Amino acid sequence: MNLHFNINYNTRYGEELALNIIAFNDDGSDKTIAMDTDEGSQWSCNVAVDKKLPETIDYYYSVMKNGCRARHEWMVSPHRLELDGSQTYHIYDNWTDLPDDAHLYSSAITECVAARSHTNTQAGQRPRHAVVLKVKAPQLAGNQKLVMVGNDSLLGEWNAAKGYPMAEHKPNEWMAVIDTDRLFAKNIEFKFVAADSESPLAYKWEWGDNRRMSIPALGAGETMVCELQQARLEAPAWRMAGTVIPVFSLRSEGSFGVGDFGDLRLMTDWAAQTGQRALQLLPINDTGITHTWTDSYPYNSISIYALHPQYTDLRQLPPLADEARRKHYEQLRTELNALPQIDYERVNNAKLAYLRELYAEQGEAMMQRGSFAQFFEANKQWLVPYAAFCHYRDMYGTASFGSWPDHRRFDEGERLLMANPASESYREVAFWYFVQYNLYTQMRGAHEYARSRNIILKGDIPIGISRDGVEAWVEPRYFNLNGQAGAPPDAFTTKGQNWGLPTYNWDAMLADGCSWWVRRFRNMAEFFDAFRIDHVLGFFRIWEIPIDAVHGLLGQFSPSLGLSREEIEAYGLHFQEEFYTTPFITDWVLDRIFRERAGEVKDNYLERCGDRYRMLPQYDTQRKVEAAFSGKTSDSDTWLRDGLYALISDVLFVRDRKRHDLFHPRIGVQLDFIYEALWDCDKEAFNRIYNDYFYHRNNQFWYEEAMKKLPILTEATRMLPCAEDLGMVPDCVPWVMRQLHILSLEIQSMPKDNHLRFGALEKNPYLSVCTISTHDMPTLRQWWDEDWPQTQDFFNNTLNHQGPAPHPLPGWLAKDIVWRNLSSPSMLCLLSLQDWMATDEDLRLADADAERINIPANPRHYWRYRMHITIENLMKAEGFNRQIGDMIAASGRK
Repeated sequence: MNLHFNINYNTRYGEELALNIIAFNDDGSDKTIAMDTDEGSQWSCNVAVDKKLPETIDYYYSVMKNGCRARHEWMVSPHRLELDGSQTYHIYDNWTDLPDDAHLYSSAITECVAARSHTNTQAGQRPRHAVVLKVKAPQLAGNQKLVMVGNDSLLGEWNAAKGYPMAEHKPNEWMAVIDTDRLFAKNIEFKFVAADSESPLAYKWEWGDNRRMSIPALGAGETMVCELQQARLEAPAWRMAGTVIPVFSLRSEGSFGVGDFGDLRLMTDWAAQTGQRALQLLPINDTGITHTWTDSYPYNSISIYALHPQYTDLRQLPPLADEARRKHYEQLRTELNALPQIDYERVNNAKLAYLRELYAEQGEAMMQRGSFAQFFEANKQWLVPYAAFCHYRDMYGTASFGSWPDHRRFDEGERLLMANPASESYREVAFWYFVQYNLYTQMRGAHEYARSRNIILKGDIPIGISRDGVEAWVEPRYFNLNGQAGAPPDAFTTKGQNWGLPTYNWDAMLADGCSWWVRRFRNMAEFFDAFRIDHVLGFFRIWEIPIDAVHGLLGQFSPSLGLSREEIEAYGLHFQEEFYTTPFITDWVLDRIFRERAGEVKDNYLERCGDRYRMLPQYDTQRKVEAAFSGKTSDSDTWLRDGLYALISDVLFVRDRKRHDLFHPRIGVQLDFIYEALWDCDKEAFNRIYNDYFYHRNNQFWYEEAMKKLPILTEATRMLPCAEDLGMVPDCVPWVMRQLHILSLEIQSMPKDNHLRFGALEKNPYLSVCTISTHDMPTLRQWWDEDWPQTQDFFNNTLNHQGPAPHPLPGWLAKDIVWRNLSSPSMLCLLSLQDWMATDEDLRLADADAERINIPANPRHYWRYRMHITIENLMKAEGFNRQIGDMIAASGRK
């Protein structure tokens, strides 16, 4: 078989084109073939194949320079060649860049909102002389198909009802196999027409001039494949509504004290019933570090792949054989399910105990299924080390693998033993295979069910990984374990956030094409059709905090361009290195912070150094202070400890982590004593440094950093990319988001324009997610009562209502706010269940404060919010559901 590839592409000096056939080599890797050209614009290559090929091959083109790949085509929709037994194929392609309508190629659209199940009208024997025409038509709705209509009887002679039907051989690309022997005209004119299967006479013709093509003479066994320019049809402006709720917050009549993957199916039914098209979840990965309630934090998982055992729907598993045990667990389930909030420890202990009993009874038989073998083979790369980690965690009583007496590093030799069912090592860890197999089966089932109801499941990708988790244990080269990820001060907390997670070693990740991230995204695509990138700013730069710090003020952006002494002094600030980089502790500072206890602090925690003080060595870091106050919980001790923290962070500059001759302005230092002590002229100079550093100096640098990473990740799957882009957002972030067509997050109370107090919803970009509150924020009802002057301003000047703002928030006003968000141009309007319920005073929870999911200022917050009514009863709330459906329909969302 001979494949002749041709493409028109204008290269620059020193550039060459290459063809890349995906997974063509025997080891599953791509085959790269250099292409030839005479004048630098028409490129071609021949591929002679002497082995049996699959029915289709996918491929893409790339630009090579100096032997390296300089750029390549958009990878979400590579070229596809259908093979039918012809001996020779002449293929003519067009270069594909990231299109403006990239979102229409996402599985959120093609597999959910506009899912199609057309029969392959091109199936059967390929004609002796065939021309295959391919065209992309992402504009079609789920009930439409593409027809080719033209000036030949085979093409319907311009009668759309008699046009030549096409087959969608991959998402949004349609194919027509034309038997040239049946064409009367050898120079054809034609157009593509969208036909509606629900309205046979509703045809939408593409605009513009007719397409023209000369049909070549082909020899026997030859097929010509032509890729045409995209169909010129009007694109639908899909606008959809949905609900944001963690899986753990779901409650049904049969759940076990926590939401599970069976409840997710029920929630899908409710979403479909009310005209919604999306459910956004929080991370669903296993967070089992300590087996205590502190593991309820869903953004600190021990595995980026493994699902949390608490989400197992026991109803989907075989019943226990012992009737007494069945009754025991049913009684326990009823008790736990009646609780107003999640009892994390009791729920997880009960579910794991049940699973162990079931495994002992039926595990071996269940793992003999072919579906288990397929699951294990497809996932063993992460599954085996995950199971090993869980085994050693429980054996040693801690997930801190650095303290394990053995196995501080994953032994690759054990991988083979733990994957061999005949070995003792396999039997030691097989329970965790069993648990993950059931979770995987149930979540895949929930995903497929959501697609069948035309509902998008949107997942959440945490920015970090646990330092006490599988990835840090197995692949430590990808992480900086001596740093902590967090966020600079913002509206949530004045001291910044310290998540305690290690930062990424991007040099190592980029060296292998971000394969770690690609694997992670592709695994997530098994369960979701859209995803939220948690803290997308971390792909530009992360707020990296020293390992010995507790809060976030001593952090610095990494990577970033630190300032040299000479650069600092060029702003007019004489740089006193020792004075500016060590804690500013004086008598007047101590009196201001500690008042009557200043003498106690001097005697116990400080030593004099000239006219200033310094911390004693045993207290010179925040972690040392934290350890000294461990177990002391009185308000007096907490106050003293926090004062010592403040002393340690009172510096004007922090030293660069990698280069000690470079420095970074300390974030938010204008509120501290060292800044107060500066002369006014030095304050002015420092403020110039501060503003240039945080808002200008790094913009281009951070843009380039993000563009090394994010294109790889957004092209790894067909999930719809969305991002949480809140916080201290540099100018380069919207540049990248627009360039890569990543949906932004728009919250009216947190406008992107710093000059506005409240955003203008009508100015939301189309490629955005509009919401009222996130899991890290107070709900709408809480926010309404938090700051009455702010609420009054919003009521009068944004909502344009007269008089005093009513408190608490009445249902009619909540409905008004929800309606305005639904009416925004944003592609997705996703509201928390609590904010939907705020519109119904009879249905919503009486205590608004009980609806809060997380308080970011509290690093040990207990994540335990649950719906206060069951999904079954929610589906019976006819008035509430009708109100939601009417608002969604009236806003033009569908």
